[in-house]
Amino acid sequence: MHAASWKYFRGFSAIVTPLPSRERGRGRGGAGSANYLPPRDQCRWYSRPRGVKVAPDLSLGFAMQELLLHCRPGFESEAAAEMQELSAQKGIAGYPITRDGAAVVRFVCPEEGDAGRLMRKLDFRQLIFVRQWAVGTWLDVPAEDRISPIITACSKGPIASSVWLETADTNDGKALAALTKKLGRPLETALTKTRFVRPNKSDAPRLHVCFESGERLFVGWSWAGNSAPWPMGIPRLKVPREAPSRSTLKLEEAWHHFIPREEWDQRLAPGMTAVDLGAAPGGWTWQLVNRHMKVTAVDNGPMAKSLMDSGQVEHVEADGYMFKPKKPVQWLVCDIVDKPARSSAMLARWLTRGWCREAIVNFKLPMKQRYREVVQCLEHVQDALDEAGIRATIACKQLYTDREEVTCHVRIVHAGSYRVMSDH
Repeated sequence: MHAASWKYFRGFSAIVTPLPSRERGRGRGGAGSANYLPPRDQCRWYSRPRGVKVAPDLSLGFAMQELLLHCRPGFESEAAAEMQELSAQKGIAGYPITRDGAAVVRFVCPEEGDAGRLMRKLDFRQLIFVRQWAVGTWLDVPAEDRISPIITACSKGPIASSVWLETADTNDGKALAALTKKLGRPLETALTKTRFVRPNKSDAPRLHVCFESGERLFVGWSWAGNSAPWPMGIPRLKVPREAPSRSTLKLEEAWHHFIPREEWDQRLAPGMTAVDLGAAPGGWTWQLVNRHMKVTAVDNGPMAKSLMDSGQVEHVEADGYMFKPKKPVQWLVCDIVDKPARSSAMLARWLTRGWCREAIVNFKLPMKQRYREVVQCLEHVQDALDEAGIRATIACKQLYTDREEVTCHVRIVHAGSYRVMSDH
């Protein structure tokens, strides 16, 4: 019997029981199999957050048997596998309906009320491949009057604080932009007039109206404390004119996702030191310099002249994976294209040797078994931290600016007894 211990993930703590060593293999299969993948709520890199507002118990006048999940096109199977695994762990029956390239997944719970209960039991920040979600139902609407059926559906659902008109993140979805723009103001006016949307009711859920076509749409709800803060989970960021590459948005979006805005001045403070591995031409370095940090940019390729002229950047021509800093830094960032196992091993080394206090690293994913690969990488990092006696928060998300990759964020909370700058 293993004693319970504190484990940490995503900034929250919970008491969990460590898995026996024979059950800590990766992948899928039986508990004794080398391919065993432990349930997500038993994984040591996940714990339920405290004090998170989630969906209340929903008692509605019509069946809301589905969750609509937004994801990156081409990653529908990963989002589906993730949700199916989590629903099984919560004892709620459900099944996904997917279509390649659709950028949305329908997750159907046959038992009435189970979709709302599943949303209430899960923490949205736990999800890696789901950008946004809502619980609701599908409607067929006539082209001559789309608003009336939406009003009727809303009369049977909870009062909302706002309404978001959405589509899937596909070319077909973008073709519906003119329609959603045309309907936006009249629908919001009608919902406000009927008091199904009350902007001053800040604790109320958001109403999502997601168009599949001009005649079919999804009406659903999500709660601000347990969903993405942007429609479809897509932040509206612009590439700074001065940045040397579009990749700069990856780091900016990661900060928006992983660091509360009110903590930026403290955790991204002027004068901090940072290392950017695989820096050239300097998209991520530009973000660090823009926060007035001192940056060591490690790459065999050339850096943008504007960054070198800033006086804040030291360029080291070296292999990012082999680089060792002369002294600890506050931040490590890395966007090197390589196998995810190599990137996770590098991240674990930097954290356990005390070379950084906070890190954002991208894991480039293989063509197959991408969900399992992410879990393996996170488990590897957590294993290394546990062995070193280091307490840290770990988070992972496929951001909008990510392509065949996910972004991992780690922040050391308590350093334990490891030796700073140790090579062992």
